[in-house]
Amino acid sequence: MADGQDPAGADGFTGPDGAPVGAASAVRPFLLTQGRVAGYASGSAIPLETQVVATTAGIDALDRLTLERHDIIAACRLPQSVAEIAAKLRLHLNVVRVLAEDLRAEGQLTVHVPRPGAARDASVLRKIIDGLRAIPDSRGVLRDSD
Repeated sequence: MADGQDPAGADGFTGPDGAPVGAASAVRPFLLTQGRVAGYASGSAIPLETQVVATTAGIDALDRLTLERHDIIAACRLPQSVAEIAAKLRLHLNVVRVLAEDLRAEGQLTVHVPRPGAARDASVLRKIIDGLRAIPDSRGVLRDSD
C-alpha cells in the first residue's frame, strides 16, 4: 500500500471480509480431539454440509467451555455448516466434526444432517441454480438465461 502498511496478516492472507487472517493453530489436531477421529462414536462422520446451531444451553455455557468448543458455539449462534465453521475458525475439518459430535452429546449444539440423496435430487439442484441466478453480478444485472 501507499502508506507502507501491509493490510494482510503476518502470513499475507486476508479473509473474505478483508480482515487479516493469521497463521493456523500450531496445536496438533489429535490433541484437540484427544486422539479420537470423526465418526468413531456414532459409526459415521458428520457430513461437511451438515448445519449446526448452538442451543440455549450451549450459549449459557460459553464462559465454561475450552477455547475451540467456545469458538464453535460462538460461531453457531446462527446455523452454519461444519465446513464453514472449520474454514472460519481455521480448524481441521475432522476436528470440528469430532468436537461437534461432543457438543451435540452434551446438548450444547443441535445438528441437522441433510437427508441422504439430497445432493442428487434434481429439484434441489434447480433451486440452487435459481437462487444463484437471483444474485446480481457486480454491475447489478441479474442473469436470467441458461
